[in-house]
Amino acid sequence: MKYETEEKFKQAEELLRPEFSYIDDIRDYNQEKVLRAFIENKVSPEHFYTVSGYGHDDMGKETLDKVFAEVFGAEKAIVRNHFVSGTHSIACALFGNLRHGDKLVSVTGTPYDTMLEVIGKVEGRKDIRSESLMGHGVLYDEVALKPDGTVDFEGINSKIDESVTMIEIQRSRGYSLRPSVDIDTIEKICKIVKSKNPNCICFVDNCYGEFVEKREPLEVGADLIAGSLIKNPGGGIVETGGYIAGREKYVEQAAMRLTAPGIGSEGGAMLNQLRLIFQGLFMAPSVVADAVKGAVLAAKVFEDIGYVSTPKYNERRTDLIQTIEFGKPEPLEAFCRTIQQLSPVNSHVTPIPDDVPGYEDKLIMAGGTFIEGSTIELSADGPMRAPYAAYMQGGLNYSHVKFVLKNIYEIVNERND
Repeated sequence: MKYETEEKFKQAEELLRPEFSYIDDIRDYNQEKVLRAFIENKVSPEHFYTVSGYGHDDMGKETLDKVFAEVFGAEKAIVRNHFVSGTHSIACALFGNLRHGDKLVSVTGTPYDTMLEVIGKVEGRKDIRSESLMGHGVLYDEVALKPDGTVDFEGINSKIDESVTMIEIQRSRGYSLRPSVDIDTIEKICKIVKSKNPNCICFVDNCYGEFVEKREPLEVGADLIAGSLIKNPGGGIVETGGYIAGREKYVEQAAMRLTAPGIGSEGGAMLNQLRLIFQGLFMAPSVVADAVKGAVLAAKVFEDIGYVSTPKYNERRTDLIQTIEFGKPEPLEAFCRTIQQLSPVNSHVTPIPDDVPGYEDKLIMAGGTFIEGSTIELSADGPMRAPYAAYMQGGLNYSHVKFVLKNIYEIVNERND
């Protein structure tokens, strides 16, 4: 069995050479872009030092923001360990720039569960959370995706008018099976929106997408992006936090939601996290490339053993997520348990479906990660609802992902025998 597995994976890797070469080219491009931002902003050891109290006059924090802004093509960025998650970063971006009577439109269909909580549109709930955007009087609408899960450009064209304050683009698929939204599509959306309403803010939830392509959303017309530091841009070593980047006015208004009016991006002690965030960003292009290679290998292997898995191994990618549909709960649970058993941390723990704040359905989550909840590290999770799909993402290095996939391959073959 082991010899058969080794041969199978050698054949797969030989077939995937063109895909891996394409990923390496993106890695090299993004690594140079990050390096040049470090050099341009004269990053030095003194930028790793920290201040206490209010966090004023923090030279490292100011330089970190400038580096992120340059990397992502922004006028301004705010990069903080005070963001508790990607959802928190996004919520600050939305609440900071939307007021009572303003209108938000999601142009990539219904957002994922935690964002619905932020918006206030939760299926099956009669009341609207007073803490949500809708609870604050923000109007909300959606442009549904087409039946094949792709963006409805005609629907966007008809929905956007002068009454729309902000549109939201969710780059990754979330807990759905629709295709992720690539940079070319984001560019087309922004052009349509700006042609209908030049003042409309084009916001992109950039989670899972950083450094997967050569261009980022702000380079193709988006006004504002947000994401998590325990996903792609943290390089697998940042302990917590998030970022917001884009046009200066919008970023500063979001910063005032994170802290307070009048304080904005000036306040907040970084508590000895600066070096980790700088170093994580520098490592990110290479770590992301290895994770994408692992996802491509997974796509090929799952296809060969009969799973419905998307995207396909030879499709161009814009995020880290690989989806495998099981159709029933038992194999989803078994898959996640296998991922957990082959994790470097908590390999002895057995994941079970449970309630998670912000989600309506129980989730099963496998992730023996060094950073709790880090999805740039190899992990898998999924909601316990049809079609019982696992969402696999991350991998600090390609070798680990390959080792895990080999073991899954052998387990599946043994069951088939």
